[in-house]
Amino acid sequence: MTNEAGSPVQPFARRILDNVARVLVGKEDVTRLALAGILAGGHLLLEDAPGTGKTMLARALAVSLGLGFRRVQFTPDLLPSDVTGVSVYRPARGEFEFVPGPIFTGLLLADEINRATPKTQSALLEAMGEGQVTESGVTHVLPKPFVVVATQNPVEHEGTYRLPEAQLDRFLLKLSVGYPTLEEEVRMLARLQGDHPIETLGAVATPADLLAAQGVVRRVRVSDDLRRYAAALSARTRAHGQVALGGGPRASLALQGVAQALAALSGRDFVLPDDVKAAAPGVLAHRLSLRVEARLAGVRAEEIVADVLRQEPVPAEPVGRIL
Repeated sequence: MTNEAGSPVQPFARRILDNVARVLVGKEDVTRLALAGILAGGHLLLEDAPGTGKTMLARALAVSLGLGFRRVQFTPDLLPSDVTGVSVYRPARGEFEFVPGPIFTGLLLADEINRATPKTQSALLEAMGEGQVTESGVTHVLPKPFVVVATQNPVEHEGTYRLPEAQLDRFLLKLSVGYPTLEEEVRMLARLQGDHPIETLGAVATPADLLAAQGVVRRVRVSDDLRRYAAALSARTRAHGQVALGGGPRASLALQGVAQALAALSGRDFVLPDDVKAAAPGVLAHRLSLRVEARLAGVRAEEIVADVLRQEPVPAEPVGRIL
């Protein structure tokens, strides 16, 4: 992929998706959404049962995109400085030296993030929101591109802490990898009988390619009607009777960004209503805090999002061109 304005994202994305498919069987849909989130410049939260491929998806994306990769296993005794870094006094020089933590990388895998305490989880807030780390009053800029992919087990599992709303809001998308079908699982067993393909997986893009693709995504056109549609979806979550805290302006921005990325992945330079609708479950559901009575009744946030999508009138499709 070149750095020229208007370069197509589709061939770039196809290389990534095909490469990840060498490791994950039958998971192109979730990989496509994860790639859309990265192209939109966001961070990803993968929630699912253990053993469904969350960590492998993160590793495969990092390798495919040519990004530096660091993994941090979040545990109850993990300290914020274990993630961000710490200043160490050097007696020979009579001064403090900042020793960067694992967050200084291209793609950080925050594995089982909800097993760490809220204090350690919050160590990621500045990095995810502003692309920097401040330690002892000194600001250190993170590499670009910078992506956090966090995994978590469902909060009902023993030994987990619920992520605070401010932390959840920093994740552009929350996705579920899901269990494979029987046939996919059989294919996976055959493929993994020998050496794991992740060990021989190579990069099919560079960080510069990713930055160029992100630039193309930002230029994908969004009509005024679709901007209003995205904002209206967020507003409906706030007004929903079963929701205590709905999606805010960051949710609307996320809807627009992911919709732009999905349009570019489809070879278009303009967003369709279907792009916004496809983005909505992953963007909105994890940002909703349900009322106590709704939680006790077993209502799921995904059901609220589906209800909101049914209620909000869909604008007419814009006219544009195929990239």
